[in-house]
Amino acid sequence: MGITIRQAVEQDVEAISVLLGEVEAYYGGDHEPADETQVHVALFAEPPAATVLLAVDGTAVVGLASFSRLWPAAGADTSMYLKELFVAEPARRRGIGAQLLDAVKEAAVEAGCSRLEWTGDTDNPTALTFYKKLGAPIHQTKTFYRLPL
Repeated sequence: MGITIRQAVEQDVEAISVLLGEVEAYYGGDHEPADETQVHVALFAEPPAATVLLAVDGTAVVGLASFSRLWPAAGADTSMYLKELFVAEPARRRGIGAQLLDAVKEAAVEAGCSRLEWTGDTDNPTALTFYKKLGAPIHQTKTFYRLPL
């Protein structure tokens, strides 16, 4: 049985919370599942903060892509912003990240977006190599800012 890519549903909140704990650990934080109430509100309140696609291997959730639409992009166009693309360690190097990204691109096209955008951590050469192989150019003219609230 292969990998299935599908949109997250409310019954996936626990699995998403566990996977977000893995994401946090990957970035040097605690390997604790995310707060399930926060996940539920973010994904299933109206309006949702993001859309999440899951990579499922049998019954196990092994990856996720979280994305949102942004406006304006160029002129009055809309873009899709990929916030997180993550595949659990045991499932890496199987093409799952590419499958998730293809599904996000498809969602962007279906939503009428003119482009797909994301950032990559400069200290993550594995991800940067993956993105380079996709043929996506680095935009040297953009700088990322973050203001804690």
